[in-house]
This record gives sequence, C-alpha cells and structure tokens, in this order.
Amino acid sequence: MPKRVGPVPAGRADEDGARLHERLLRTRTGRAVAALCAGALPALTFPTPSLWWLAYVALVPWLLLIRSAGTSRRAAADGWLGGMGFMIAVHHWLLPSLHVFIVVLGALLGLLWAPWGLLVARLLGGSPSALRSVTAVAVVPSGWLMIELVRSWDALGGPWGLLGASQWDVAPALRVASVGGVWLVSLGVVAVNTAVALLLAAPTARRAATASLVAVAVGAWAAAIWAPRPEEVRSVRVAVVQPGVVEGPGSVERRFARSEELTRTLAGRGVDLVVWGESSVGVDLSRSPGTADRVAALSRLVGADVLVNMDARRTIGPGRTGIFKSAVLVGPEGLTGQRYDKMRLVPFGEYIPVRPLLGWATSVGKAAGEDRLRGTHPVVMHLPDGLRIGPLVCFETAFPDMSRHLARDGAQMLVAQSSTSTFQHSWAPAQHASLGALRAAETGLPMVHATLTGVSAVYGPLGERVGPQLGTGDSRAAVYDVPLARGTTLFVRLGAWPVYGAMAVLAVCLGAVGLRSLRRPAPRPPGPPARTAGGSPGRPGR
Repeated sequence: MPKRVGPVPAGRADEDGARLHERLLRTRTGRAVAALCAGALPALTFPTPSLWWLAYVALVPWLLLIRSAGTSRRAAADGWLGGMGFMIAVHHWLLPSLHVFIVVLGALLGLLWAPWGLLVARLLGGSPSALRSVTAVAVVPSGWLMIELVRSWDALGGPWGLLGASQWDVAPALRVASVGGVWLVSLGVVAVNTAVALLLAAPTARRAATASLVAVAVGAWAAAIWAPRPEEVRSVRVAVVQPGVVEGPGSVERRFARSEELTRTLAGRGVDLVVWGESSVGVDLSRSPGTADRVAALSRLVGADVLVNMDARRTIGPGRTGIFKSAVLVGPEGLTGQRYDKMRLVPFGEYIPVRPLLGWATSVGKAAGEDRLRGTHPVVMHLPDGLRIGPLVCFETAFPDMSRHLARDGAQMLVAQSSTSTFQHSWAPAQHASLGALRAAETGLPMVHATLTGVSAVYGPLGERVGPQLGTGDSRAAVYDVPLARGTTLFVRLGAWPVYGAMAVLAVCLGAVGLRSLRRPAPRPPGPPARTAGGSPGRPGR
C-alpha cells in the first residue's frame, strides 16, 4: 500500500522556508535579486502610492541584508545593487524617454551606495554593543545624507527622490523641514530605519535602539512645537490656467488658444495674478508683438498681470543664441521687462551632460537633440500691488537651495511653472507637485505650482494644501486664495546645516577609527626558529 503523507507541521515548514531563504541568499544571483528588490522598496513611499508611513521601515530589509554580508566585498555589492534598484524604481517613469539607458544610469549612480554598504556592515554586523548601536543610528543616516548630497548635483539627475520628500503630506515632518529642510527629514527617516533594524536583528542593542527611537521622536516633537511659525498677514487671489493635453499638428498654437479661452473666464473674479504653465508660449514675445498683444489684452480683461513661460530661441548677447526656458511677466501695457531664464536644466531632457561622450543617448531614447541654454541668476518679480514673487521653472522645484535663495532675496510667494506631459500617465506629475509642499514649508512662503497638463497645486506657508489640485485629466482655470505670511524659518536663516552636521559626524567617526588603528600595537616580528632536539630548525628530532 502507498505510504500516507500527512500535513507538514507548521514549525517544520517554517524551518524549511528559512533554510531555503538562507540558501537563496548564499547564491550570487539570489542575493543580487534580493538587494535590487530591497533597494526598490522605498519607491512606494513617494506619490502616486504615497505610502509615507512605509518610509520608516522601508530600508530595514536592505539594512538586514547588508548586515548579513559576511565580507566587505559582499557588503559593498549589496549597497551598490540596492542603490541601483532604488534609482531605477524612483525614476522608472523615465523609461519611455531613456529606454535601456536608465539601467546604465541606475548602475552608475548606484555605486554611490557601495561605501554606505561597507559602513552599514561595519556598524550593524555581529553583536553590536550599546555604544556601537548609538553610533550606528548617527553615522548610517549621515552616510545616506552624503549620497543624497552628491546626487543632488543637477548633472547627476538632481535631488529627485530624496527620502525625506516622501513625507510631503505629513504635518509634523513639514515642521521639521522648516528647521533643517528636507535634509533633516531624511536624516530622521533613516535613523528610525537603522534603530528598527537593530531592534529586529541584534538583541544586545535593543535598549540602545529603543533609546534612539525615543530621541528621534522627541526631537521631531520639539521641532513641531517650538520651531518659529510664519504668521499669516493677508491673502492674494491667484489663478492657475491648465489647458490640458493638446497634441498633433499645430499643438503649440492650439494650446495657446485654449489658455486664452480659459483666462477669459477669469474676468470679474478679482484675481491678482494669472499663472500659465511651462512652455505655454512657443515664441519669443519680444520678437512677436502680435502674440504679446494677445496676452496683454488678457491682462487688461482680467485686471491682473499674466505670468507666461516661453520656450523659444533667443539671442541675449555675443555667443548667447539658443533656446531658453523663460518665465515672463506680461501686464496690461505688454511686456513688463521682468524675465527669469531657467538656470538648472533637466539632464538628457533639456541637455546632455558631456555630449561628445554621451550624445549616443539621443539614438536610444527621447534625449535632447539640442542643449538648452541656462540663465545666470535668480529673479524676484514685482507686481503692481507690491507683491513680490519668486519664479522657478519645472525641475528647479526639486532644489531646496533655489527657493531658499528667493526667500532671502525678498520673495513673498514662490511660483513654479511646469510641464510633465511627456510622463502624463506615470507617477511623475504627482511626485513633481508634491515637492511644492516641501519648498513652502522650508521657506515659510506659499507655493503655486502651475502646469500645462497636471498636476497643478497650491500650498500655504506651512506646506498645507490650499484648495483642490488640478489633475492630469483637467482642462480648466482655478482661482486660489493664497495666504501670505510674515517671518523667517530656521532653514532660510541657517541653510542646509544638517548636511554639515552629517559631515562632522562622519569626520569624527573616521577620525576615531584612524586613532584606534594608530594606538593598536604593531605585530611583533617573528623570532628565530626554534631548534629541535635533533639539531635541525623547525623539524622534530627522530
């Protein structure tokens, strides 16, 4: 008779599963897949999924994987592959434009996490003492922040996907951002992940890890309660014009006509400013008086200046002829003379870094065929009623230093003009709009984020939402009562001080390691070989 096979006991099934998991991690392929997936997990914390709460544990699988590496080489590989997974997952919506090149970029930028992998393995490996555990909670986030700082250089893709940006809709986190910018939020998020990893994997470190979690929570609470708050003084009425998706032949002129049509609906609504999205005008208004007159007529009709955005070829001096992205203010009498040229361009989308070396990217994706030209300085524009606005164009809202610079120059409101129509059905429009909340909270200034095709949004001085967003399916004009505030945030006063603090922490850590190695006694030189009873060195007599 055939032998009956009964159900496998639960305990045995768990043991078998654990053994299988362990065997998979011992293989090079299995470990590589695990690292890529662990690194990609934090991408779910950003819009559109917006699982903000996951950010506080999303790094734990990656940290535990690196902790189990066993060798420095494997720890560095785990860091590199996890960083590659993170970069590809966060920027996956670029795939239609960059194709296979996104994998190359992910692999190159992922190398930034290789030293971080070594750092994690050194501090979290084995059975860490209380002192090493507390050190890990300070040093591991500092190492992560250095990676965010390096990749924030616009030629490397800019500060898109900073971990702290996942907290854009969390009020206490926005208060922390007002103290130290998105940098301080990132530090706190990684610190919590590090402490949770220690709690799960190192019984000897649980007391220190718990104390670290309490310290992070108390620090966040103190920032939320005691940090200076902007004081609301008055409000202004700002209209956002979003024409929606317009494609096919003559799309530039038809988009302009649709923007005109929507702007006319604002007559009599008492608006103080009308904002159009990025590339809303496809000609140089200074050389196209007919188009400039059409915008001026709209300004007279609605009783407010119109901030448009030109994407056009222009000559501004010897050797400076090319395509500029420019925010231009138009009043009832025509051009006001106030213009801001975009300073930080999108790599591959608006220019190709080191084009002689990387120009081949145009053959595999939708990379820029011609490099746009950069502006040279930020601009604060003055409206007739005395309101001072600081314009930013598209990608520039990702940079905390640019909005801080405008705040220090006297801007009372930030205005961003954007277009993400190329990535209309991806996570990009919602991610881009969310950055406005962080810039508002950091500077204590309201932010108006106006796009051609959505998502358009407005945020108050604390980073709170003002009115409804205009989604990617909307084609309409919306009016917002935007609160203006008085006061200066600590981030505007002090700048990116958490970055310098992280540098100091890493310097102290490296200094302590170096000092310890100097104090360690040098190994004694080997003595002469002992002679055996038979008279021959090193060989026993017979």
